[in-house]
Amino acid sequence: MRIHACIAILLLISACATTVPATKAPTVRGRRIGNLQRAAALPWRDGGKCVVREASRPWPVLVERCYRALDHDRVEFHDTEGRCAVASSGAAAVGLGFCVLAAPEIVVGAVIVLGVVVVAVAIKEELDAYELRHHYPEEAGPARETRFAAREVVANRKPKLEPEPAGKDWQPPVPPVPVDRTRHASCEPVPVPHAGEDNAHNECADKFPPNRYPGNDVLVNGKRFDALQVGVRVLWEIKTYQFDTYSDFLKERVIEQQVEEFQEDRNIAEECGYRFVVGVSSTAHKEALLRLDPSLQIAVTGCKR
Repeated sequence: MRIHACIAILLLISACATTVPATKAPTVRGRRIGNLQRAAALPWRDGGKCVVREASRPWPVLVERCYRALDHDRVEFHDTEGRCAVASSGAAAVGLGFCVLAAPEIVVGAVIVLGVVVVAVAIKEELDAYELRHHYPEEAGPARETRFAAREVVANRKPKLEPEPAGKDWQPPVPPVPVDRTRHASCEPVPVPHAGEDNAHNECADKFPPNRYPGNDVLVNGKRFDALQVGVRVLWEIKTYQFDTYSDFLKERVIEQQVEEFQEDRNIAEECGYRFVVGVSSTAHKEALLRLDPSLQIAVTGCKR
């Protein structure tokens, strides 16, 4: 819970920390490259896959989603400026580390990496692709297409299994929307193992919609969703935050960030002909989201951490 509360604080800090007036918000592409370059200096246990997946998000959001993938045995955090005292109160290790790492700028000595960092494979590949597009745009298209095609073949390759027996527990596969050949992302739902290690969250995502692929997220149109509902074309994002325990200040910051996230997720889903639904644990969380954007589809799951 403290990590989720901390992201609201860091988003506010990032908006107020700089002394130079902002002239123009960075583009999503510029933010993505900046985040990749920043993350390249850190050790990641998953080869940088989470960072690449979330790189287009604001840096504090990326840190929230990928903090568990960090190689914590090789990183030390030091609150050299004393601004993380609130976040670390009562939970020094996780709260302090997250707060320091998610800050809008990392001051000297705040994050110490032990040993030599070799840039994570997934991050290096993304940065190399960017350099190729930037310096040799005429070559970038075919190279990226070839690499993506190879990955898609591997991702969609399935072992030969015995036919599934007919019965009440068997669910027919959801027919995919034809893939747009001009886009890299595919509208075909591809099950991938749950990204996080939050068992309570994953259990809710599997049981509540219910999930067509228990134990898995689903990759659609380049975006990982928490669940694809059985029998219908509905993608879900599940939140199990203890929202009711937040202060009014934190509630406001969290809701602003989440609404922006959900609007983007909905657009991605609708491009492939899916509906998008958000599952939250409490009625108060649902009402707060709808006050900011009444067009969102919200369901109260009752799931607890």
